Amino acid sequence: MEIVKVDFVKGAKAATGVVVVIDVFRAFTTACVCFAKGAQRVVAVGNSDKALGLRRGDNTLLLGERFGKRIEGFDFGNSPTDVAAVDLTGKTIVHTTHAGTQGLVNATQASAIFTGALVNAKATVLAIKALQPQRVTLVRMGLNAEQASDEDSACADYLEALLLAQPVDEPKILDELRASPYSQRFFDPNQPWSPASDFDWCLRFNCFDFALRATPLNDYSCELMVVN
Repeated sequence: MEIVKVDFVKGAKAATGVVVVIDVFRAFTTACVCFAKGAQRVVAVGNSDKALGLRRGDNTLLLGERFGKRIEGFDFGNSPTDVAAVDLTGKTIVHTTHAGTQGLVNATQASAIFTGALVNAKATVLAIKALQPQRVTLVRMGLNAEQASDEDSACADYLEALLLAQPVDEPKILDELRASPYSQRFFDPNQPWSPASDFDWCLRFNCFDFALRATPLNDYSCELMVVN
């Protein structure tokens, strides 16, 4: 198995084989929480206007951010804490973020697409191995899809180690990310849209036993589906 690491939307566009789009803070942690809270569908889109156009009454909830803040007119920001506090049973979630969902909708050359996060990394690796791929491309979306970030790099390294059956020191990763400058927004009282509880959610290694596979839809969107 060949494992390749690339970055940002440019990397997603060029990615081939089984592609994992990584966004630890916070898109694909939040997506997992949505399903855990009962969501029936999660549709990832790249454009916020398109997301607004997909609202279908009370059964559809809009979840999204730009530069970390909730988009005006949306029901939720990109916060696992927020969605964990509500019952999403039977709901359709339309999800758009500055980084993660941009990677999903641009991975057009992939044979299969998965989301990447620490909360379901082992389940994601099992789903990948079941496909017996020759090539796996790990796309690190980073901060705002334009700057490499410690958490997505750490997740890519973690996924690679799991794919290769190498040992991993999870407590060390947690300690390093807690001290990372890319984590400090969660502990900044001037950024209430990024609560400390979101950091805790994002670093709950393998708390979910399912992977999320993205199936492309028409017009720059894709549907996330649970793979057990």
